[in-house]
Amino acid sequence: MSHSLLTLPPAIFLMGPTASGKTDIAIRLAQEYPIDIISVDSSMVYRGLDIGTAKPSAAELALAPHRLIDIRDPAQPYSAADFRVDALREMADISAQGRIPLLVGGTMLYFKALKEGLANLPEANEVIRAEITLEAQTYGWPAIHQKLAEVDPITAARLQPNDSQRLQRALEVYYITGKPLSAIHQEQEAQALPYRLLELALLPKERRILHERIEKRFDLMLASGLIDEVRALKARGDLHLELPAIRSVGYRQVWEYLDGLYDAEEMRYRGIVATRQLAKRQHTWLRGLNDDVHQLYTEDIWIVLQDYLKKFKISRKLEAGNC
Repeated sequence: MSHSLLTLPPAIFLMGPTASGKTDIAIRLAQEYPIDIISVDSSMVYRGLDIGTAKPSAAELALAPHRLIDIRDPAQPYSAADFRVDALREMADISAQGRIPLLVGGTMLYFKALKEGLANLPEANEVIRAEITLEAQTYGWPAIHQKLAEVDPITAARLQPNDSQRLQRALEVYYITGKPLSAIHQEQEAQALPYRLLELALLPKERRILHERIEKRFDLMLASGLIDEVRALKARGDLHLELPAIRSVGYRQVWEYLDGLYDAEEMRYRGIVATRQLAKRQHTWLRGLNDDVHQLYTEDIWIVLQDYLKKFKISRKLEAGNC
């Protein structure tokens, strides 16, 4: 580890697919190390979404409080940009207390936004897009490529002359903002996370085992009152399926069941399948990360995890030199 990195405060990312056991590991870490937990979950941020998000119980939160849980009403969407602002604030607070932030969850976009920053890109403008498309139909996409090269040679150099979708977007961004897309991406790169990161990915040794855990957990959610939880959300009258909170895996399927779109058996099947699909997307994302991310497969995960922490210069609460 370089000297410059050692001057930065430490932080830990614990990533993994849904139902992989992240919460249990995070709570144990918080009990044994000078660690405070920050939730990285796009559904747990919402109040009233408890059972279907597998939100830590009151007893678990008493053992290890989680930040960024229950911070937003489900009628108010919460974005990756919102998360980055909130997480940076909480991380700074934890570090100022001489402790270590542990960010744990399965919302990979949030981890990416926190680590890499976010490009401040404008929303699509249909009028400008139509003008670019008309010009391309008249003169061809290579002509659009040439026009882009005049205002943003860096982006044009990495795009093919017939890459219509990306050419259109790059020129659209320039017309809206007056800035080259490449310059906006450079601004994003300047948002580097001011921490030395230990990145851990908790991956199942066998996909079959994860699928079994997902099925058992969804059945437990149903037995614990998930349908009544969604019924209470519906009864508010101001929530609907277009909101990110209600589109969350499990909630959407139960909501549609309560709307009479299918029976309880079909709802259960759809909920399990949607959760498996989410886990597959999370697994694919994690497998595609770089070598800085330590993948944890072994069943004897605690021994391996402690070894990583030791190499990262993180000691237990009762040991000297925690950071």
